[in-house]
Amino acid sequence: MKRKDNRLKIKERRSEEREKKQLKLIPLGGLNEIGKNITVLEYQNDMMLVDCGMSFPDDEMYGIDIVLPDFAYLIKNRAKLRGMILTHGHEDHIGAIPYLLQELSLPIYGTRLTLGLVENKLREHGITGDLRTITAGEVVNIGLFRIEAIRTTHSIADSLCLSIDTPVGKIFHTGDFKIDYTPVDGEPIDFRRLAEIGRDGVLLMLADSTNAERKGYTASEKVVGMTLENIFRGSDSRIIIASFSSNVHRVQKIIDTAVMFGRRVAVSGRSMINVLNLAIELGYVKIPAGVLVDVNKIRHIPDKELVVITTGSQGEPMSALARMADNDHKAVQIKKGDMVILSASPIPGNERTVSNVVNKLFEKGADVIYSDIADIHVSGHACEEELKLIHMLIKPKYFMPVHGEYRHLHRHAVIAEGIGMDPANIFILENGQVLNLTPNRVNISREEIPAAPVFVDGLGVGDVGNIVLRDRRLLSESGLIIVAATLEKSTGEIVSGPDIISRGFVYVRENEDLIESARVAAEQCLAKCSKNSVRDRAAMKTAIREELRNFIYLKTRRNPVILPVFMEI
Repeated sequence: MKRKDNRLKIKERRSEEREKKQLKLIPLGGLNEIGKNITVLEYQNDMMLVDCGMSFPDDEMYGIDIVLPDFAYLIKNRAKLRGMILTHGHEDHIGAIPYLLQELSLPIYGTRLTLGLVENKLREHGITGDLRTITAGEVVNIGLFRIEAIRTTHSIADSLCLSIDTPVGKIFHTGDFKIDYTPVDGEPIDFRRLAEIGRDGVLLMLADSTNAERKGYTASEKVVGMTLENIFRGSDSRIIIASFSSNVHRVQKIIDTAVMFGRRVAVSGRSMINVLNLAIELGYVKIPAGVLVDVNKIRHIPDKELVVITTGSQGEPMSALARMADNDHKAVQIKKGDMVILSASPIPGNERTVSNVVNKLFEKGADVIYSDIADIHVSGHACEEELKLIHMLIKPKYFMPVHGEYRHLHRHAVIAEGIGMDPANIFILENGQVLNLTPNRVNISREEIPAAPVFVDGLGVGDVGNIVLRDRRLLSESGLIIVAATLEKSTGEIVSGPDIISRGFVYVRENEDLIESARVAAEQCLAKCSKNSVRDRAAMKTAIREELRNFIYLKTRRNPVILPVFMEI
C-alpha cells in the first residue's frame, strides 16, 4: 500500500512538473469580436503581451464611451510581466495602453509610428511610459521570449508580424495584414523571411481572420490612388475627403493627388491633425512647401484649388465631417456642388451613423462618393487566397484563428482544413480560455481567466456593469415611472401622495386618465400595506412595483422601469 502511495506521489509530482513547463497562451480580447486585441504568453515566471487594444461600444451599450479588456489577471501577475510588443498603431491594438499603465508599468516595444501614436495617447492621459523603438528585422528579448519583428503590409505604416521563440517552440503571430505586392511605401511583406521561418518549423500560428469570408485577394492600395486621380481629374468642385487618421499612406496619396492637380490642402479634426503632424515629424508623410493651409483660412481659396482632409469616415457624432453635415463646423460649411468622399468602409455597427451623415450631405446638395459606388477604399485585411498563402509559407503544426467574430474564426478554420491541416490541430478559443502548449502537444485547458469587457463611461472605468446596462436599455425602451409618497414613520400611513412622475413613458398631458388611475392603484396598494401592518419599506416598494407593473401592462402592454420613492416624517 505504501509503495502504491509513493508511485501516486511520483506521478503527481511529474504531472506538476509538466504543468510548470507548459506555455500558456491566453487571449484576453480579440476573439468573437472585432476589437480590444490583447494576447498573453506565460511560461513559469515570465509573461509578455502582444498588443493592448480597445473597442467601441455597440448599440446596446448606452452611454459607454469605450470598451477595455479585463486587466485583473495581469495586475495579479504583475511580478511576472516582462513587457509588451505592438504589431501596429490602430486603436484596437493600442487604445487600452493608457488604462493598463495606470495600474502597472512595463516596457513597450513597437515601431516608430506605432510608439508615436502611443505617446500621443499617453500625453492626453497625462502619463508617461517606457517606450522602446524597434525596426522590422530586429530581434528583442522580453524575459525568456525572443521576438523577431518582421515587416508586413496593412492599412497603417510600420506594421509588424512576430516570430516568437519560446521554451516549447516557435509561435508566429501575423498581426493584422494583407498581401499587397505594390504597397504605397514600396515595402512589401518580407516573403523570404516568412518562408525561412516556415522551413525552420512553427509550433503554432495565430492569424488575422477578419476577411476570412471574402473570396480572392484584397485589392492593392494603388487602386484607391487611381480612383482618386480620376475623381480629381473630372472635378472643379471643392473636394472634402474623410479617412482614418491612422492611414498615413492614404493621406499621403491624397496630398500627392492634390499637388498633381494644383490644389492646396487643409486638414480638419483633432486626431487627423495630430497624426499628420506626427507622420510629418517621423518622415512618413512628405508635403511640398506651400501646399498645407490652415482650415480657418480657406475662405478665399477657389473651390477648384482646395482639398479638405477630415476625420469622420465612420460618422462619429462629434467628428469634423459630422459637424460639417450638421452645419456646426467653424470653418467648413457644406454647399451645393461640394464633392465629399468617404474613403473608408463602415466598421460593423457603424452603418447607421455613416448612412445618417451621407443623407445629410446629400440634402445639402453635395455629391457624395462612398465605398458602395466607387473604389475609394480597400481593406487592410487578407482575404481567403492570401490566408492560404500565409499558411503555406508558415506551415504551422497547430493553428489558432484570431481577430474576428466567431463566423470569421470558423471560416478561417475551414480554410486551414481545406489546404490539408488536421482539424484536431486547429483551436478556436474564446476570450479568457487558456491554450496549453508543450513541444509535442497543444490542448485547451479547463482553467479560465477573467476576460469580461470593462466599460469606460466618462471618468468611470469598470463601474458600469451588465446590470446597469440592462437598466439603461429598459429605460430607453419603455421609460420611467416614479411613485413618490410621504409616510408617517411609525404607522406607515400616507401623509401625502402618492404622486406619479413619468419620463419617457407617455406624454402626461394627453394621458391624464391613465396617470390618475395609476396613482389610485398605488394609493390602494399603500393602504393595503398599512392595513396588513406591512412596515418594511423594501416590502412596500416591491408591492407597489408589482401592482403598478401589472396595472400598466394591462392598460398599455408596456413595461416601464418603476421606481418607488418614500419620504418619512
